[in-house]
Order: sequence, then C-alpha cells, then structure tokens
Amino acid sequence: MTTNAIHSVLAMMKVTAQKAAGNVVTLSAPTTAGAGFISELNSSIKQINGMQVNAQRKAEKFELGMPGIALNDVIVEMQKASLALHFGIQINNKLINAYQEVMNMAV
Repeated sequence: MTTNAIHSVLAMMKVTAQKAAGNVVTLSAPTTAGAGFISELNSSIKQINGMQVNAQRKAEKFELGMPGIALNDVIVEMQKASLALHFGIQINNKLINAYQEVMNMAV
C-alpha cells in the first residue's frame, strides 16, 4: 500500500472525528480520496495474490525439474509471498482497529 493511500485513510478518520466532535468540516475532493483508497486496496490485494501465484508456479516448475529454476529462487519467491501476505494481514488488522476506534468515539 502506498503512502498516499495511508494518508487518505488518516484524513478520512480525522474528518470523521471532527464531525463526531461537532466541528464543521469541508473537503476539497471527498470522492477521490475514497475511490483512491479502494483502488489502492484492490491493487495491493491483487499484487499479493500475484506474488503467491508466482511463487506457486516457480515451485511447480522446480518440482518438475525444469532447467533454470534453482531451489534458492523458489525459497526466495515463497518468502516474498509470505511476507507480503503477513504485511497485508497486519494492514487489515490496523484498519479494523482504526474503524472500531472511530465507531467507539463518543458523539
């Protein structure tokens, strides 16, 4: 996930907190921030899936004995896919925690 997507989520959370506090909030482009975040989220999920598929294909090629595929390449690809998945899960957990914190704010 890019820094811009994270900043847009933080901006949306600040706006929600200000609205809950009763402050008047104006945004220059409210729809683009949300759409940008959704597109970044979808892109990140697709990228993680692509890394997992790539690692699986490389492992299958190694198992079939195709030339040019070394064990260390397979292990590196699998580790990259694993790290990307765990990072995505952590981002998901942080977003859920942030959402729950906003929802539990006193109005």
